[in-house]
Order: sequence, then C-alpha cells, then structure tokens
Amino acid sequence: MKTLIDIDETLLREAMKLSKAPTKKETIHRALSELVKACQRQSLKSLAGSGLLDLNQADLRKIRRQNGKPAH
Repeated sequence: MKTLIDIDETLLREAMKLSKAPTKKETIHRALSELVKACQRQSLKSLAGSGLLDLNQADLRKIRRQNGKPAH
C-alpha cells in the first residue's frame, strides 16, 4: 500500500543509522514492527496475575527457546 506522509527527516536519518536499515522503507517497517511488538508485550503484562494467562517464568523461557529466541 502506498501512503504519502510527512516524516521528520532528522528523526528518520537517526532511525536508519541506529537500525542499520538500508532504506527508508525498511526503517519504517522495522519501527512499525517494534511498535506492534511493544504494544503486544504491554498487553500481556497487563494480564499478569489475572489468571487468564497461566504461565510462569520457566514456561515463558521454554516457549522462547522453542521459538529460537534467547531466554532472558
């Protein structure tokens, strides 16, 4: 989907530099992906202690290993 938006060039250049993304498009895709992940993590954190999500740290580490992500 093509969208025309005004983006702060200084901010975009800094994001490209930090992310080492080769293009503006890739930088924006990475930024949006990280925003979605951060919001999803926050939503999961809000479920802690609610009983809706019955996982402990050991369970989460096991899931991370299965998904190929480093356990924290």
